Amino acid sequence: MRRPLLLWFAILLVVCPPAEAHQINLVTARVALTADRIVNVELGLKGSDVDRLIGTQIHDAGQDAVDPVAVEAAKSAIVDYLRRHLAVTGGGTACSAGDAAILPDGDGIVYRNSFACADAAGDIVYRSTVLTAKDKTARQLVLIAQGRSEAQALLDADNTTVTLSTAPPSPFSIMQRYLLTGIEHIFLGYDHIAFLVAIVLWARRLLPVVKIVTAFTIAHSLTLSLAALNVLVIPSRIVEPAIAASIVFVAAENFFSRDVDKRWRVALLFGLIHGFGFAGALHEIGLPPDAIVPALAAFNIGVEIGQIAIVALMVPLLGLLDRVTMVGPDEPARATRLVYSVSAAIGLLGGYWLLTRVLEA
Repeated sequence: MRRPLLLWFAILLVVCPPAEAHQINLVTARVALTADRIVNVELGLKGSDVDRLIGTQIHDAGQDAVDPVAVEAAKSAIVDYLRRHLAVTGGGTACSAGDAAILPDGDGIVYRNSFACADAAGDIVYRSTVLTAKDKTARQLVLIAQGRSEAQALLDADNTTVTLSTAPPSPFSIMQRYLLTGIEHIFLGYDHIAFLVAIVLWARRLLPVVKIVTAFTIAHSLTLSLAALNVLVIPSRIVEPAIAASIVFVAAENFFSRDVDKRWRVALLFGLIHGFGFAGALHEIGLPPDAIVPALAAFNIGVEIGQIAIVALMVPLLGLLDRVTMVGPDEPARATRLVYSVSAAIGLLGGYWLLTRVLEA
């Protein structure tokens, strides 16, 4: 990271067990291992995700809440699904499961069960493909408690297990996971991509692009760090429409100005807003309490890698289009109709995002 994150070493994020608010496409779990090799599992899931997985109708989208009566009626189906997608083993042998409890919890459900592993030799492993088996973009945030120590693991479709009875994940493995998550987020963050494309459309030299990318990086790295560490947090109902508005602005500016040299100032300003958007995605998976700085740095680096890759593809493509559309022997010029057409499309898309996000706020 480029700023003194050491100042925030003392700040820890508290990861709470599932209660009241559940994120779509995110499973939250607390797995506690006792000295006598009993594993207590508490897992939270959004009601709409339960309906999507099992075909139940426990979630009321209008009230964003589950119906306790419907949850009780669907208990056996939910337990059966979880039995097939969640397991605790000792040395490769399934630990003895207790009686599962399924409880309504605001907009979702909570699953509780205990697994006795005293008779199963070897390392105790928690395995879960809940939700991720159906949706590869889903994530599982697992808080691992053992005695007074706590660690955190992030599971996905390709990483479904965590070993409980050995040392917690190394800082390197944590950084690798958050690095990939950062890269994934920028490539799936179509609004961020639209902003980057729009702001470099008139660029024909490398230096202005470098200035734009550097300014955007510095700005969003700052606000991403502040928000991820809970130093400065802005609600998503404000951030998301503001990001859409930034897209509309840079797209519209392409019709009135071709001065790319000064656009680093716009990138710096709006980069601050986009940083809060990146932090929103990071908050959904959380930061490991024992590796906050490495995980935050890795996520930020991942975002930068994705951002640089997008710009590195965009600039040569624009240069190629310049040569294709060249009508004379002179140095190729950026086709006005190309910039206007792409800017109009991006502006309309940004306007659509702005409208929908304001209405949803």
